[in-house]
Amino acid sequence: MARRAPRAGPRAAPRATPPALPSREEIRRFIATAPGRIGKREIAREFGLHASQRGELRDLLKSLAAEGVLAPAGHRRFTGPGRLPEAMVVQVTGTDPDGEALARPVTWREPGAPPLILMAPEPRGRPALAPGERVLARLRPIGPGRYEGRTLKRLTATPGRIVGLFQPAPAEHLRTLDRRPVAGRIRPADRRARAEWEVPLGESGGAEPGEIVLAAPLPHGGLGLKPARVVERLGRLGDASAVSLITLHSLHIPHEFPAAALDEAAAARAVPESGREDLRALPLITIDGADARDFDDAVFAEPDGEGFRLVVAIADVAHYVQPGSALDHAAWLRGNSVYFPDRVVPMLPEALSTHWCSLRPGEDRGCLFAELRIDAAGRKTSHRFGRGLMRSAARLTYEEVQRAAEAGGTPEVPERLIAHLYGGFRALLAARRARGTLDLDLPEWQVRLGEDGKVADVRARPRLDSHRLIEEFMVLANVAAAEELERLRAPCVYRIHAAPSPEKLRGLRAFLHGFGVTLPPGDQVHPRDLDRALAALAGDAAAPLANEMVLRSQAQAQYAVENIGHFGLGLTRYAHFTSPIRRYADLLVHRALIGGLRLGAGALGQEESGRLADIAEHITATERRAASAERDAIERYLAAFMAERLGAQFDARISGVTRFGLFVTITTNGANGIVPLSSMHDDFWTFDEPAQTLSGRRSGRVFRLAESVAVRLAEASPLTGGLVFHLLDTARPRSPASPRGGRTKRTR
Repeated sequence: MARRAPRAGPRAAPRATPPALPSREEIRRFIATAPGRIGKREIAREFGLHASQRGELRDLLKSLAAEGVLAPAGHRRFTGPGRLPEAMVVQVTGTDPDGEALARPVTWREPGAPPLILMAPEPRGRPALAPGERVLARLRPIGPGRYEGRTLKRLTATPGRIVGLFQPAPAEHLRTLDRRPVAGRIRPADRRARAEWEVPLGESGGAEPGEIVLAAPLPHGGLGLKPARVVERLGRLGDASAVSLITLHSLHIPHEFPAAALDEAAAARAVPESGREDLRALPLITIDGADARDFDDAVFAEPDGEGFRLVVAIADVAHYVQPGSALDHAAWLRGNSVYFPDRVVPMLPEALSTHWCSLRPGEDRGCLFAELRIDAAGRKTSHRFGRGLMRSAARLTYEEVQRAAEAGGTPEVPERLIAHLYGGFRALLAARRARGTLDLDLPEWQVRLGEDGKVADVRARPRLDSHRLIEEFMVLANVAAAEELERLRAPCVYRIHAAPSPEKLRGLRAFLHGFGVTLPPGDQVHPRDLDRALAALAGDAAAPLANEMVLRSQAQAQYAVENIGHFGLGLTRYAHFTSPIRRYADLLVHRALIGGLRLGAGALGQEESGRLADIAEHITATERRAASAERDAIERYLAAFMAERLGAQFDARISGVTRFGLFVTITTNGANGIVPLSSMHDDFWTFDEPAQTLSGRRSGRVFRLAESVAVRLAEASPLTGGLVFHLLDTARPRSPASPRGGRTKRTR
């Protein structure tokens, strides 16, 4: 690359005028090819810039980082996008077939999957790295998207833990290669772990065959499998609680409260009436699922001129969870509640979550409320926040409210209240449609357990207008909360959602193009553009996958103190306010409102305000951990459900195409699994990545995304949640679309 001459040494005559700043492309190329992290000093030296140009250079680098052209790599340092620095914090995610640890960067904000890091073995005599551990690692590129990592410092307070199935060692394997007696092996519950662990004699903790155990790595100095000690027995694989326990321990989710937090919760009492607005005469009602135990939001509506007056009352969690308390630390550590088919791991102890902070009917409860006025078109005309005392008039389920709306009322609530709620909902829905939002139609699969703890049924949860009513009321209250904090110039933790990256948009365009659907040109699209694309495929066999592909194209929503708006909802400002029992972000917003409006005790403190950016990053991580836990649990329950149906035939659709096989989704229960290429018809198979097809050279058979297929269940592993299917028909006639070149593999 042609570079500018460096600045002359100190004895050279000064330049009459400063040199021109390097172009954006020159800076990008320099940082992409330079080793390590680069800052202003290195760039100024490389391009011979004057000290007077540092400010301009700083602004240019900030602009490039904001656009994703450069990647931040520490204080005022940068690397090329997608390139990892020489040293960073990584988290172990699994093991390779030899038992060596695999890791990913802890922070990864680039589009696409993060690079894979193959960790070098730990020095002799140290415990092996186990899933969940975080280490500061020195990194060395070893290929595209791959790095070798060497541990500089182990950062987790305790060694990583292995969750898996204990199996006694076969007689022929009672001794390893170095002649160490062994009691058995542990088969990891994590699908990313490709190697078993060995349990030395005397380290089994009394574990019995077929039990799920929690184990810790032991120092390792020889060949063979890595050794581990059983530290806890979690129950048998078929037990009712086994699935959620596997997930809790695998993802290191706190599920026991410290004694101090439980003591604080037990000491809670009713809120005082003084300093609160009395809302007890207002017939607020809660609307939740039939199995809900905590009710943290209540709603009311009445006509107001051409529009409506709405009231959204939220449990006053901030009264009970004071900043710096043991309860506060426990809630922060969890970040949110986690929901499994057999249990809930709450953010707050039950003395609060299902009692004093739950808006139970007929009982006085403290609340923060938003009084919202909207016009006939659903546009908010004003809002007001306050701290109140309320008494829920009724606890209704979504199904009861839906039936009441269809029947014209219900005896449980005052006359016309349901009609007024739906009137406000219809106005808000019109406003949503006018601004253009992304409304995905994705089934939410509900796993129902029988009394024996086994899966009795799996079905799609119905989505009723009563669900959407509550969603629209909550969205409006959340918008008002963000606007109020901005008006008060108070700290705010926003809920942000970035627009899809250009790379993801390209992939989505290619997918939609295959079905004759196009998006507007350019790297920016509006949510309504995506919604129109989905509407064009509504009713088509490809519609479910199209919704999934649009979801995959989206950036993940997160919490942040810097606002960029919410792309999916089409909103410029948005903050979570309505669920402080189960989300720490909402509790922070309550505290900020209490402080800004001077509503009494429980305000956001100065020390907490200074840490909001770090807190936002933490609760974003806990939210994603919870989502992963809930998804993993559903997969394991589905695998247990399907394990009793080995050999059965199912209707499915192709949800993924790879060079090693097909991913399929069962249409009746949402179970996902793989069809390995090795199981398919004897043929030469060609994978076309841009077209996402797999083509048989001999048979002419072409498999495409969203295609309906018939499959037979070949394997099911409740331990890992993995399912393997075989196709029942791979010999259909040649597709009219001719396959393009790609990788070819022959299978028998």
